[in-house]
Amino acid sequence: MFLSVFDMFKVGIGPSSSHTIGPMVAATRFLDQLRAQPFKIAGLKASLHGSLAFTGVGHATDRAVILGLSGMSLDTYGMAAAEAEMARIKAEETVTPDGFDTLRFNPKEDLLFDYGPALPGHANGMILHATDAQGDTIISQTYYSIGGGFVLTEEELAAGKNADDGAPVPYPFKSAAEMLKMAETTGKSIAEMKRANEVSRIPHGQLDSGLSRIWEVMNSCINYGLENEGILPGGLNVKRRAKGIHDALQAERGLNQSAPHTINDWMSVYAMAVNEENAAGGQVVTAPTNGAAGVVPATIRYYLDHVPGATISKVGDFLLTASAIGGLVKHNASISGAECGCQAEVGSAAAMAAAGLAAVMGGSPEHVENAAEIALEHHLGMTCDPVRGLVQVPCIERNGLGAIKAVSAASLALRGDGTHMVPLDAAIETMRQTGEDMSEKYKETALGGLAVNVPNC
Repeated sequence: MFLSVFDMFKVGIGPSSSHTIGPMVAATRFLDQLRAQPFKIAGLKASLHGSLAFTGVGHATDRAVILGLSGMSLDTYGMAAAEAEMARIKAEETVTPDGFDTLRFNPKEDLLFDYGPALPGHANGMILHATDAQGDTIISQTYYSIGGGFVLTEEELAAGKNADDGAPVPYPFKSAAEMLKMAETTGKSIAEMKRANEVSRIPHGQLDSGLSRIWEVMNSCINYGLENEGILPGGLNVKRRAKGIHDALQAERGLNQSAPHTINDWMSVYAMAVNEENAAGGQVVTAPTNGAAGVVPATIRYYLDHVPGATISKVGDFLLTASAIGGLVKHNASISGAECGCQAEVGSAAAMAAAGLAAVMGGSPEHVENAAEIALEHHLGMTCDPVRGLVQVPCIERNGLGAIKAVSAASLALRGDGTHMVPLDAAIETMRQTGEDMSEKYKETALGGLAVNVPNC
């Protein structure tokens, strides 16, 4: 199994990797499919199912699909251009993607939220249609947004395509046990094995520049979140808090009056800054998802700003180690809140962050595996119950607590010798089973938990 670090950490837009990035990717793929067809296309339609329907408005799924069908992609997305295009589409009821004549698309009629049973393949399903001049469907394709911005067609999902099918890599581990065995046999760290796998596909320079770019976007997202104020969109009137907390922390630092536990506030504020930016539709990095995007960057920023002897040269190893753990979780369980609840998102992110921190602080592969296990184990059973379907409550604070757990897990692991009772593979399998047993109300549908017990209007 090989999942690139750049598949796990993707630059995208908020507020959701599965509900915003994935649907835009699906729309882009559908247009590419249509460009290869000989048929005369006159219009487009779309239907959203399962979690994409229930929480789609709060996650801006409708907006992502509309912009994607208009020809905008993650690579070409710009906030101002997107707003202008949305206004034009609503007024003219057409989209004009490159390579096509003007196509009919009335968002009020041609984008359906289907609140019936989810499609059989996954909780995040959508069907895209191309129509002729009479409005009849001539081509349709079902897509599943399986978490973290990953998208599979119905056929790809049925065929079991869930990882890279390219040439073999030097260290192909499918489990933590295999990973540790390879590390023991070769004497290599997890980051070294992951690096070797990456450079079997791309040049060293491209890998290093890509890792630098990932951290640059993560860090910029933290900084933007620490600078911006105001009310987040969506109707809950959630106030941005990161800037105010950060300003207070800086003032206390200057007076040298901080209590030791204040370090938790620093970790939280870094994560909250990211997730406030995400909620506002800003540029973020899936880590492994948008809803959990604050945990990994907050832990890296904690390491760089607060750990004696920290060096930015180790950030690449942090990301490589974290992506190796994230790949194991995705391959053997899920990183999708709609599939396994928030244990699959913030829980996975905390495991990744704990592993990365343990690695850059000198931990052995056994320490790294132990750190990831501790972090994941203590998120087991966590539900995904966003109020009004928005990635705000409880998601923003939850990322802060996920970062705190990640640092605590790494610290506990480093205090030991790497031996422990519960293997990471067992924690991952337990998470998968727990998600399978979890009621659909608690899997990103906003039909249970805080979503129904907190007034949201």
